[in-house]
Amino acid sequence: MARVLEKYKNEILPALQSELGIDNPLAVPRLKKIVVSMGIGRATQNKQMLEVASNELALITGQKPVVCNARKSVSNFKLRQGMPIGLKVTLRGKRMYEFLDRLISVVIPRVRDFRGLSPRAFDGHGNYSLGLTEQTVFPEVPIDKVQFQQGMNITIVTSARNDEQAYKLMEKLGMPFRK
Repeated sequence: MARVLEKYKNEILPALQSELGIDNPLAVPRLKKIVVSMGIGRATQNKQMLEVASNELALITGQKPVVCNARKSVSNFKLRQGMPIGLKVTLRGKRMYEFLDRLISVVIPRVRDFRGLSPRAFDGHGNYSLGLTEQTVFPEVPIDKVQFQQGMNITIVTSARNDEQAYKLMEKLGMPFRK
């Protein structure tokens, strides 16, 4: 079992239950899924970039990414409807907790000039989003084999009813928020 999942079941769940005054343990906020996505607009000119980014995202998440296609044609960006422009992976269950554990304990401390995550990046419904500017902060990606720098968005979806509950959950899970 993942470390974060054990910590949630043994420590965080009872603490949140008493702190939020919730009687039913199933009503306590928990993680639903984590979505990792990459926008690769440059893939319209170079198809190989999509394959390289797909392989790196598969290394990072342990799951094969889904290709996202353009919904509209935009002539200024030389973009046609149906062209592949992004990748995404939805993590649930054990993989989700293992990814979160690696994100908190390994990846975020490796970010250059890190001063803490913004506590204002919640969306109003209890979900948290953060962006990374490069994929090399993940230890799974070999730095010498990286062909181009690629950023990614990570969205953590929770069952919390509001941002306060989600903040308390994320803080107890170990997210390093800025004070």
